[in-house]
Amino acid sequence: MAVKILIPTALRQFADGRAELHAEASTAGEVLEQLVGEYAELRRHLYNERGELRNFVNVYVNDEDIRHAARLATPVKDGDTISIVPAIAGGAGEANEAVVADGRTSAVGALPGLTNEEIARYSRHLILPEVGVEGQRRLKAARVLMIGTGGLGAPLGMYLAAAGVGTLGLVDFDVVDASNLQRQIIHGTRDVGRPKIESARDRLSDINPNVKIETYETRLTSENALELFRDYDVIADGTDNFPTRYLVNDACVLAGKPNVYGSIFRFEGQASVFWGARGACYRCLYPEPPPPGLVPSCAEGGVLGVLPGIVGAIQANEAIKIILGADGVLLNRLLLFDAWGMRFRELRLRKDPACPVCGENPTVRELIDYEEFCGLRAQPSQDAGESPATDFEEITAARLERRIEAGDALQIIDVREPHEYEIARIPGAHLIPLAQVVERAGEIDEDRETVVHCKGGVRSARAIEALRRAGFRGRLINLRGGITAWSDEVDPSVPKY
Repeated sequence: MAVKILIPTALRQFADGRAELHAEASTAGEVLEQLVGEYAELRRHLYNERGELRNFVNVYVNDEDIRHAARLATPVKDGDTISIVPAIAGGAGEANEAVVADGRTSAVGALPGLTNEEIARYSRHLILPEVGVEGQRRLKAARVLMIGTGGLGAPLGMYLAAAGVGTLGLVDFDVVDASNLQRQIIHGTRDVGRPKIESARDRLSDINPNVKIETYETRLTSENALELFRDYDVIADGTDNFPTRYLVNDACVLAGKPNVYGSIFRFEGQASVFWGARGACYRCLYPEPPPPGLVPSCAEGGVLGVLPGIVGAIQANEAIKIILGADGVLLNRLLLFDAWGMRFRELRLRKDPACPVCGENPTVRELIDYEEFCGLRAQPSQDAGESPATDFEEITAARLERRIEAGDALQIIDVREPHEYEIARIPGAHLIPLAQVVERAGEIDEDRETVVHCKGGVRSARAIEALRRAGFRGRLINLRGGITAWSDEVDPSVPKY
């Protein structure tokens, strides 16, 4: 028997697709060194240039966090499990302080009563001793703000509305796209093209007309977050990008609100409750975000449709428990879910005394520029296929078509995955998946101009960066907008996915 190493989905492409590996070693640090020794591409994902574990990667021996350098010497023995957990790309004003106050509620008399219709509607709650009439009145008095009405926000909002949470705030600025319908069950086919916030409002009102829906069709920013959070008891994070995730965390800490967190990628999900006043916050778990483009989005890596339903339902469960003042809330715990293997795991979190937001001597006392914090000059919409800000030479799909028709000696390299290549392809493109592009660079003629493409332009930019770093001397051009732009601008018969 040896030490088991669990590889998360986001990193498996750098470990020959393996989900589980084994190593013979005496310490956790030695196990990790064996791992990156065998799979060299993993090193830059796990370690920075100084050889230190990156701040957006957590490492556990069984359920103990050993990320910090001194703890890499933690002894390991046969049968131990090492988990690598990287970050993945899911308030009470005076009138409401009676609802959620340090996990408890105030006198029952301060809470609203229930109508006969509500008693009938919530009867299965009322006969639960853990909820009862008083608990249902707490739910009716509560105000929950949902950031996002997509994959996580859909089940989250639907279950909170069904449960009788009195006021739901919705923050979203996106519109419904056909590709959303595989998982965002709050929206339907007839909603394609509508603002998500309108579609979500209509669905939630239909589920429970007793719930007040407050809508904010806007992007959450450092300028509006604290004002939006002020009048809500619980904040539920259904976001899909790192700048907003850190913004939600910091605003919750500064406003003293619980942050019900969820995130998803492919078949894996995470859930927790971050509450700076009572335990760890998101920055305690991941002090820094990954570099732009290192962690693929769901638009690049895909997501199993039911996964956000499961994780979003867990978020709804935790929000309800916070409102009820229940024990067993996911404070200082990170719940991991593997939908493909149908496994749940739980890891303990520690509040970091040096956390710049919730620690003993906080340095973040106001909201900052989170685009800059996450290394982004602008907020690219990867789902929309925009490319990150780079100094790479780029070409439009229309211009590429003209050059092909003119007979220019171009070679086109497709850095998507084989299953994506089966869905749609640009004629004449040669497939070399991103994870293999450096080792297969010999298949790319350095004497010819090379156009590199992916789905939306993000992975192809990373491929160009990797090739340059490896010493490739040929001319590399990024296809702006990827194969999605090719479908939009050149050949509509090429499927979009």
